[in-house]
Amino acid sequence: MFGRRSFSTNNSSHRAGKATSSRKQRSFREHGVGKSQTATRSHKVESPPIGSTLSSAIVTLVIGREQRLFAAHEDVLCLSPFFSAACRGQFLESQTRRIDLPDEEPEIFSSILEFLYKGDYYPRLNFNKRRDTWELENAGDTTNHGAIESTVYHNGVAGLILKDTVIYCTADKYGLEELKRLALRKQGLQSGIQVNTILASARYAYTNTPENDSKLRAHYLSLIIRCRDTFKRSGSMQQEMVMGGPLFFDLFVALCNHMDDLANT
Repeated sequence: MFGRRSFSTNNSSHRAGKATSSRKQRSFREHGVGKSQTATRSHKVESPPIGSTLSSAIVTLVIGREQRLFAAHEDVLCLSPFFSAACRGQFLESQTRRIDLPDEEPEIFSSILEFLYKGDYYPRLNFNKRRDTWELENAGDTTNHGAIESTVYHNGVAGLILKDTVIYCTADKYGLEELKRLALRKQGLQSGIQVNTILASARYAYTNTPENDSKLRAHYLSLIIRCRDTFKRSGSMQQEMVMGGPLFFDLFVALCNHMDDLANT
């Protein structure tokens, strides 16, 4: 899944990740694709013409175990290959124009729709020109949203996991490559996340991404290695390793590559 690579170390006493203070700037889509994303520019999701959006049919979506109702324009939904196929009749009930998605989480699906209409989802990603870096809006606000917005309760795992991880996996299923890149970038800006939440999110990522995924899985491997002093003291890490799974074989290989790189420097 990954080649030889070295991971920079960053001593962290309790938690992993990094975030910077927020300053409202242009959105991820408005700023455009960075140098590392030039090759994938052709995959960018474009907003539908206003006329077609307003004139297209309304599709009702029934989401989750609670059967929460959402409504969206068919043209907007069809930006996703998954929903384009559904609207052609694979899942759509012809008379009611309704799609049932019982396994989705309403909060996550709300973010998916927000992205399809606006090109981003809350908390939005802003570019700080003065610092030449990306930031999450309200990243410095510790009095309100912060940790609440970074995690979501997922019924499938019966616990909290990182919201951006679920969005990445959902975007992969729906064929939204730009949303995958956006969710991955946002996840790298999160901070103050408990070790058990990170490990639960990593396991979810491995369960819900293909074996050849080279982005989200590598993100978690890099994070664990970079913050290994924290993880090796964690009881949650010990329990996860006892449970096993492909995550820990990949972690072993990544650690071996890391040690080889250090030996060759």
